Amino acid sequence: MILEMMMESVFAVVDIFFVNRLGPDATSVVGLTESVITLVYSMGIGLSAAATAMVARRTGEKNRAAAAEAGKQAVFIGILVTLLVSVPGVLFSRTILSWMGAEPQAIDNGVGYTRTLFGSSLFILLLFLINGIFRGAGNAAIAMKSLWLANIINIILDPLLIFGYGPFPELGLQGAAIATTIGRATGVVYQLYHLRKGQLHIRYLPIRMQWPIVKGLLAIAWPATFQFIIASASWIILAAMVATFGSEASAGYQTAIRILIFFILPAWGLSNAAATLVGQNLGAGSPQRAEKSVVVTATYNVIFMAVVTVFFLLFSPPVIRFFIPDTGSDQFSYALDALQIVSAGYIFYGIGMVVTQAFNGAGDSRTPTVINFVCFWLLQVPLAWYFLQKGWFGVHGVFAAIPVAETLIAVISLILFRRGKWKATAV
Repeated sequence: MILEMMMESVFAVVDIFFVNRLGPDATSVVGLTESVITLVYSMGIGLSAAATAMVARRTGEKNRAAAAEAGKQAVFIGILVTLLVSVPGVLFSRTILSWMGAEPQAIDNGVGYTRTLFGSSLFILLLFLINGIFRGAGNAAIAMKSLWLANIINIILDPLLIFGYGPFPELGLQGAAIATTIGRATGVVYQLYHLRKGQLHIRYLPIRMQWPIVKGLLAIAWPATFQFIIASASWIILAAMVATFGSEASAGYQTAIRILIFFILPAWGLSNAAATLVGQNLGAGSPQRAEKSVVVTATYNVIFMAVVTVFFLLFSPPVIRFFIPDTGSDQFSYALDALQIVSAGYIFYGIGMVVTQAFNGAGDSRTPTVINFVCFWLLQVPLAWYFLQKGWFGVHGVFAAIPVAETLIAVISLILFRRGKWKATAV
């Protein structure tokens, strides 16, 4: 799963790398659009987890027909859910960018990008979802190959369609959206081909929903989806706050965030491992081993995040320069400050992500959901807004609210973890 997330993040990193050459307005539009599109990621991650669990259970029972039916129902749900986001997104792209604080010129130049990305939401969700089906069927290799294929096509087409090399038209920002869409669509076609030819033999979508299966999928999907939406929605608000300082600030912030996310994905892999270890050890009747596995995993995560923090503190300028060659620009300065300020809370973030995932692994999805709500919506967003209204620290006040919230997540998570009630969660 962590390698898949890294492959998915490559889309954003590659787009930012090339789009930065078009100026801060273009980069701001890409970042603001991606911030809203995280709602699609949220649904994709939740449905993917549900599909993996149900397909794996049916596969383990040697019931291939039921596994295939679960996969079909998950795809059907995904298509319906995507319509709830993609249709309003396409129709109100200009309004969304305006709400997010984009400058008028940036909106005029980038609304086509936003429309295209919302219009391709189905491919975004299906990449997550169908890979979850493959993992549940025990074929993670196909999942990785589909993302490799999608990324390779995106990397090739991005410069060709953005800058118009050779026989290709120069489409600018719109070219980035088209390249990403073609890449993801190709990955989905590859997935569908192997779904039809593989062990599940999913040959068609159902005429109607199988409600018992649908209810089972949604029961598994909603906690993960809701947790992610709480976090994603707060990031959308922060992105809008930063955008009030102009395209240079927004572009710098969005560049820094994509770099930060890419570098911490291995830490998410360790966190997911903690969830698995907790679930297995509690299932085996060994709560002490479950607790020890969390402590050990958190220790490794803290070490990794400390190394990343030191790396960013020492080498932020060359990292930023790779994406923003103009070191004298305001965009470069904003990106540098955002990278260093946000990464200052990485050590605490490393603890918090492991412990919250441990709660999920124990079957206690309510606790991390409440923690996310308290820390993101009762602290991070109000704190950033307060700094903004008071005029304290400028845009840096918004940056600073992020590590403050992550630190509180770590503290609250550790307190609740030490109480040990998660060990008695019934699944």
